[in-house]
Amino acid sequence: RYLMSDENSPVFLDRLDIYQDMDQPLSHYYINSSHNTYLSGRQFGGKSSVEMYRQVLLAGCRCVELDCWDGKGEDQEPIITHGRAMCTEISFKDVIYAIRDCAFVTSTYPVILSFENHCSRPQQLKMAKYCVEIFGDMLLKEPIKEVPLIGGTPLPSPNQLKGKILIKNKRLKPEVEKFELELFWRGEFSIDENEEPKEDASAVITQDTDKKEDGTGNLAGGGGLDAPPAPVATQYQGSTTNIHPYLSSLVNYTCPMKFQGFDFAEEQNLAFKMSSFPETTALGYLKTQAVEFLKYNKRQLSRIYPRGTRADSSNFMPQVYWNSGCQLVSLNFQTSDLPMQLNQGKFEYNGNCGYLLKPDFMRREDKQFDPFAETPVDGVIAAQCSVKVISGQFLSDKKVGTYVEVDMYGLPTDTIRREFRTKVIPGNGLNPVYNEEPFVFRKVVLPELAVLRFGVYDDNGKLLGQRILPFDDLQAGYRHIALRTEGNFPMSLPMLFCNIDLKIYIPDGLGEFMDALSDPRAFLSAQEKRAEQLKALGIQESDIGKDIIEGVPKKLPTLAATSVPKREDDLRKEFPPITPESLKMEKAFCKVVKKHQKEFETIKKRHLKEKSMIQKSQCMAIDKLCKNKGKGGESETSVDSAVRGVVLDQMDQWTEMLERHRQEDWELQQTHLTSQHELLRKILENLQAQQMKDLEARLEQDKKDMKAAQARASVETLKDVHNDKSLKTKAEKERRIREKNENNTKKFIDERKSQAIKQEKEREKLRKVHEKQAEDLNKHLNTLQELSKSEEIENKLAAAQECFV
Repeated sequence: RYLMSDENSPVFLDRLDIYQDMDQPLSHYYINSSHNTYLSGRQFGGKSSVEMYRQVLLAGCRCVELDCWDGKGEDQEPIITHGRAMCTEISFKDVIYAIRDCAFVTSTYPVILSFENHCSRPQQLKMAKYCVEIFGDMLLKEPIKEVPLIGGTPLPSPNQLKGKILIKNKRLKPEVEKFELELFWRGEFSIDENEEPKEDASAVITQDTDKKEDGTGNLAGGGGLDAPPAPVATQYQGSTTNIHPYLSSLVNYTCPMKFQGFDFAEEQNLAFKMSSFPETTALGYLKTQAVEFLKYNKRQLSRIYPRGTRADSSNFMPQVYWNSGCQLVSLNFQTSDLPMQLNQGKFEYNGNCGYLLKPDFMRREDKQFDPFAETPVDGVIAAQCSVKVISGQFLSDKKVGTYVEVDMYGLPTDTIRREFRTKVIPGNGLNPVYNEEPFVFRKVVLPELAVLRFGVYDDNGKLLGQRILPFDDLQAGYRHIALRTEGNFPMSLPMLFCNIDLKIYIPDGLGEFMDALSDPRAFLSAQEKRAEQLKALGIQESDIGKDIIEGVPKKLPTLAATSVPKREDDLRKEFPPITPESLKMEKAFCKVVKKHQKEFETIKKRHLKEKSMIQKSQCMAIDKLCKNKGKGGESETSVDSAVRGVVLDQMDQWTEMLERHRQEDWELQQTHLTSQHELLRKILENLQAQQMKDLEARLEQDKKDMKAAQARASVETLKDVHNDKSLKTKAEKERRIREKNENNTKKFIDERKSQAIKQEKEREKLRKVHEKQAEDLNKHLNTLQELSKSEEIENKLAAAQECFV
């Protein structure tokens, strides 16, 4: 009894009531919307019915469409029909009464009437009067004071517009509307002035023509035709631009405008202006400007409607437009196809009020979201879901075979269709037992936008029942899922018995790590259990070493998985230090030093030779004077005086020669010293450049090795997926490959970033070492230069007359 009770519902019961915040601007909600509401069948040659408005509104729809044309009867009453498509007509007035009676039965939140206006001004006046008189206080005739129609002001919330009906129709320019409205209230407004020709709703299009946009972007005229062309051809004209001021004054927060681009809309920043797009145009914007489209939908309303060639009233898949934040995704309610089932299943929740709050990141201006993203959104945790279909109950009162399909709709990367289905249980529609292996949806990137669909079919492919469940509101466990009809009406007996398992998505290899984080006590108890088992073997706790290196489980994907392989020549040895002493040992420097020594020895020999010659000449001069002593009548005193004078001259000559020799030696030494210093600096630069070149070569090889390792990892990933026997279908393997490739890409990018940072640190470290080496060399050379200068100064200070002995 409990398993089949409401308490065991597959969805949280509070989600069936209004549980969302209803005080956000209208643009922050998905709004249940209808297209060509009056039609009960095909778009061409179909029947129009007032009853459709009642049924649609009672089903929770909050936006209905009224195609208004001039009536032909004597009373000249406006009518509603699909113009030029040979559809029947209904009275505009009757529709307004039906809307009044049913607008707020299912939901008290605002209803939007989307007028496609082809009427002349006199009949527009009647339309406006009917709306005012019949709706009364329900009609929102003027903007509310708290939310004026000015730029930068957000739209009012559903709560602020509770119980109100809004009209969406083209509006005159404010100054024109004010002027003409004053004339109208004074009775001076001439309706016939500038009146455009009346349009004939009964004229037939002669060729398949997609519905065109009028100035509001709404559908106008007949849709594409599958029938043969009619004999009478009437050129299509857009919705009238000749608006009666009274009807114009009733338009406020849903004022249509021709779309002129996202940049223009952002510049204008008028939230009360909205645009409509055929599904094909909207897809074009989604393909080229998806992020801009979503940003536009944060601020303004957008309405999507079926293309005109859907003459059979078929529907497009609404999910792709919901993914981009489009609020008014208008569908043909008369067709209970899969898109309509998704629509009704989605809006069944939040009290079936017709409004669903969009996810947070699709509302906030500071968040950016790409509806085609394949990676989790910031702040959103990806999920994993497995569904095991166990059995069915009362699926059919006939003896037919049955099977179950489980699909998921959401972001393109989350959508899985027609892939998971059970085997066919033949001849048992009463209580078939499937007991299939679980259908696993491994990675749901955006759970808030995803829905699960259960479809039960007979062996001929006929739908027996279906159910749409919002993924974010699912309850895990064994659940009975009550089925719905094609039109989403409850079925009393048919249901499925399933086991739903919901988890946080965990990338491959991180399962054990997540288990330890989620249940650390269990992880510790496992260690205690091992200790007890060791104790049973006689091993005490004191015998177990503590100084161990914590290992990493083999399955954990770490950087080591694709790290650079070790090479014998890549042991990261430091470059040998470059010191002044090591520079002086360089071959080029030694060669120059030898050359300088030879030059110094040459000048020494020359100086020695000069000394010898001067010494010899001075000795000869003294000897001559000594031999002449006592001869020629000269006294000894005069001879001694002459000798003394020659000796003094010789001392001056000798002193001057030695000084000149010292000066030449010093200048040569300075020349050699300068040359050697320049050579040392040049050698240092060359050695440092070679070290930097060697480092770059080593780093480049590391890059190549890492890329090769990553390529091998990618190949191994593909092999692992193809060899995985648990992946049964090609689509499942492709999804797993895509998922692993995404993980690998992220990991590879992180590895390359880490490697780039590490390599830059190595370069910076070597640059600093080189700067220090250059600084040390300069200090050493400056010291040698200072010593040389000091020596020269000492020689000058110690200068005195010299002679040889």
